[in-house]
Amino acid sequence: MREPDEGVEEEGTPDRLYAVTGGRTQASRDAGLDLVSLIVSRQEPRPGMPPEHADILRLCGNPTSIAEISSYLALPFSAVTVLLADLVERDQVEVRAPLPAAHRRNTTLIKEVMDGLGKL
Repeated sequence: MREPDEGVEEEGTPDRLYAVTGGRTQASRDAGLDLVSLIVSRQEPRPGMPPEHADILRLCGNPTSIAEISSYLALPFSAVTVLLADLVERDQVEVRAPLPAAHRRNTTLIKEVMDGLGKL
């Protein structure tokens, strides 16, 4: 069995999570975040910004759920909410509620219309 390289923090390890969140386990304020909240960048990443913050800003050019952000960054939801609360506080991202079911596209209806048009 190979020993992990010294000084290298692996994804999801307590050391990495501590470094990413600055030792915080909860957001400094309640930003109303949940797994399906949509995040949209309000600016481009800046030089000197923490890499995880920059990654979030790049990912969220289009509305992206927190669950997706967590997956892409390989970080737990709790760590992502700490990072997002920082970005919300600095007005670097916008939090949007997910679309209600009434406003979502009915893909079944769209497929039926396309099939019908295809038969013409």
